[in-house]
This record gives sequence, C-alpha cells and structure tokens, in this order.
Amino acid sequence: MKLILRADVDALGRLGDIVSVKPGYGRNYLIPQGMAKPATKANLKAFELERRKLQEQADSLRVQAEGMAEKIAATPVEIEVRVGEGDKLYGSVTTANIGDAMEEAGINIDRRKILLPEPIRSLGEYEVEVKLHPDVRGELKLSVTRHGGPIVEDVVVEEEAVEAEAVEVESADVAEAETEA
Repeated sequence: MKLILRADVDALGRLGDIVSVKPGYGRNYLIPQGMAKPATKANLKAFELERRKLQEQADSLRVQAEGMAEKIAATPVEIEVRVGEGDKLYGSVTTANIGDAMEEAGINIDRRKILLPEPIRSLGEYEVEVKLHPDVRGELKLSVTRHGGPIVEDVVVEEEAVEAEAVEVESADVAEAETEA
C-alpha cells in the first residue's frame, strides 16, 4: 500500500515522503492517526496545497521539543532509593520511577520517551536520554541517592569520642589544679 506521510514517522519517513507499507499498518494505524493519506493523484495535489501548513506545524512541534530539552537539561532530578549492605539497591530504578521524579520536578513527559537501556541498579550520577522528537533528544541528569541521605553514624561516634577525651582532659586539669592549691 502506497501512502503519503503527513507527519514524520520514526523508522518510516519524513513529512511528504511516499512510502510503501503493509496494508494493515496503513489502514489501521497511519491513516486513522492522521499521519498518512493514500497516494492517489487527487491526494497528491491536495497534499501539495496542504504541505506548507503541515510543515509549519512540524516546525512548531520541533521548537517545543527543543525548549523542553533545554528545560530537562536545566533541571537535575534526584531519586532516593532504599539500599542494603554494600550499597545494593532493593529493586531497581526504571523509566516509571524517572518519569514520576520528573513529574515532581515539574516536567511532564511520557515515560515511554525515556531511553534507558537497562534499569539502574546502583547509586550514582547518570545521564539519561529522553527522545522528545524524531530530531530532538534531551539529556537528563539523574542522581540516585540513598534514602535518608548519606550515613553519618561514623562521624557522630568519632565526634563523641573527641568530646569525651576533651572532658577527661579538662577534669584532669581541674583535679590537678585543686591538688596543687
């Protein structure tokens, strides 16, 4: 089945391309979605008249996607996760988790557009790619951190030990001063 594309379609073609697809894909998806028209002489003439308007719409969508990419790059996202011994995550961070965290940060995006080759299974800093438009991809700075922040127990114990030594030294100095007097 030959079709004229009315929009850019991933892995198929750009606006105005005449492509050949399987009849079911054309009839059941592309034509009902408004992404294509059958490639007849009448439709070719109508498309040429409509081409400028469709190109302007495609350009505006691209500009919006570029603006969203800048917003994503400027907004770092942090996800707190529970970890066990050796900083091993209980479970993993998936596109659904990233999408929810982005929504909390004020960026509404479809989680299917987040390109994550495999789920994140360790703490750290990551750069995650987000496909906003066939020509525009954004970079999200993602930080996966421990739930409740870093462990500070060791530091607190050391501070208490130093304070205890200082109190012992002061009490020894006071006791020594009293015996001398």
